[in-house]
Amino acid sequence: MKKLDKLILGSFLGPFLLTFVVVDFILLTVNMLKYFDEIFGKGLGFWIYMELIGYFVISISPMALPLAVLLSSLMTFGNLGEHFELTAIKSSGISLLRALLPIGVFVLVLSFFAFLSNNYLVPKVNLKTFSLLYDIRMKSPALEIKEGVFYDGIPNYSIKVNEKIGENQLRDIIIYDHSEGVGNLNITLADSGLMESFMDEKYLRFILYNGQNYSESRPSRGIAEKPVEFSRTTFKENTIIFDLGAFELDRTPEDLWSTNRAIKNISEIKEGLDSINTRVNDQIYQVYQTSAGIYPFFTRDRTLSPPQDIYDRKAQDDTLRRLEAVRKKAYNDSLDLIAKRDSIRRDSLRVIQNPDLRITAPEGDLTTKASTEVTKSDSIFRAKRVINRRSTEDTTPPQDSIQPIEEPEPAPTKTKRTAPLTADEKAQLDSVIDARNYLSNAYTMAINNSRNLKNTFNVKMATVDNHLREYRRYEIAWYQKYTQAFACIVMFMIGAPLGAIIKKGGLGTPVLFSIIFFILYYMLTITGEKWAKEGVVDPLIGTWFSNLALVPFGLFFLKQARKDARLFEPDFYVETWKKVKVWYQGLRSKTI
Repeated sequence: MKKLDKLILGSFLGPFLLTFVVVDFILLTVNMLKYFDEIFGKGLGFWIYMELIGYFVISISPMALPLAVLLSSLMTFGNLGEHFELTAIKSSGISLLRALLPIGVFVLVLSFFAFLSNNYLVPKVNLKTFSLLYDIRMKSPALEIKEGVFYDGIPNYSIKVNEKIGENQLRDIIIYDHSEGVGNLNITLADSGLMESFMDEKYLRFILYNGQNYSESRPSRGIAEKPVEFSRTTFKENTIIFDLGAFELDRTPEDLWSTNRAIKNISEIKEGLDSINTRVNDQIYQVYQTSAGIYPFFTRDRTLSPPQDIYDRKAQDDTLRRLEAVRKKAYNDSLDLIAKRDSIRRDSLRVIQNPDLRITAPEGDLTTKASTEVTKSDSIFRAKRVINRRSTEDTTPPQDSIQPIEEPEPAPTKTKRTAPLTADEKAQLDSVIDARNYLSNAYTMAINNSRNLKNTFNVKMATVDNHLREYRRYEIAWYQKYTQAFACIVMFMIGAPLGAIIKKGGLGTPVLFSIIFFILYYMLTITGEKWAKEGVVDPLIGTWFSNLALVPFGLFFLKQARKDARLFEPDFYVETWKKVKVWYQGLRSKTI
């Protein structure tokens, strides 16, 4: 690597790391504010918050990298231009493209690692983030009993304390016990008490002094029933222990989010697309089957079959399902066989370890029992054969009583009529149809069939639309892994030439232009993804829309930077206006 490359790359790495940390912190703050009410005030430990922040930092890095590349490249070449280092580089015969080469190679490598992070690291981090956020949401708020307010954070209890002295001493205490679910029938009153936790804050102990406990049975609905039991207990000291298990953070298994597309890599997204396509194909196939069942008279002479591609996909899916069922059955059979072998092995080991152990039958020896069973079964079969022989002999009629069986007369053959109906026959058929309301019944049946088919079509169409919407979202998640990595290259194409044109370093003008182009990039990204989700454009075009729209800006700035154009100076626009005015006058004179 030449000294020039080291100079340019060294001047880029410092601002890049700084801007990446700043941008990541800003996006982290915005993301944490989104879940502020859900994650704070739950009494979580320090390391739980650090774990959640670490997950957020990794998950938002794909969005922070393009902005960091844009801002750092703009600052780097702005500083080089401001201190006339870029002018010295060009005067020595080195072109602007050659000066952009070291940072361009670094950005290419960075984009490759960004893609690997989007495909492998970010999905796993998203899975852990969703799981931890769900656990935090389900966790009860921290235990905080206030004066004069009923506190129901402890399950099945409602506690009111009129006065608190310090953190543990309480006065004028009321405790409602709702553990039996019958209302306010169990009440405890106390003049004073102490509150303390023990066993690593898993349990809470209330020591109450000078109080009463009122307990009443649940009344029945009968009017003539006896009065319910009521008891009152006075105590000098009473201890109540509450379980604080609801205040602990229970970690949910991560398998519950296995169907979320944000936690899948490209290969898993492709499997999800294939399964969605299978469901869509099954719905379309069912539509054809339903239509054929509703209109049997329509399909009497011709079949209402689905298109060939739908039929082929259905056959392929059915074959795969059968193979999967056979595989599962073979697997279960192998497990059963292994279990049987293990039980036989355990029995044999038990006999070997205890030689005196003998297996005895309830009615004598095993051989005697076996022979007895064989003899019984043999006698049973012999008895069956005798009975069958006797029944056969009894049911066989004597020879002289056998009568010849008369063959039935052949049925008369029906001849197909080819002559058309006469006028009298047509009139007779019309009278039957009119008399029995066949025509109106046929109209009613046709209308009902049409309505049923329409409702079925609407339901199936809504189901297919939902599947197709999910299919498009899976495609968007697939293409985003490429577009977010490629956005680093696009931002470098914009930032480096723009910095060479502006020739201003620091955090003033570069930050302003970086914010403008990043907001433009973000708006175009949101717009393209929305179009793709709604099916207005193809998901491939929708996800690449922002990058494709910003590439011309990068090429334009690169062209102007190579010509040392002064795009942000008033003289440039004055000269441009004069050239346009002269060109218009010349064109007008030629026309005249």
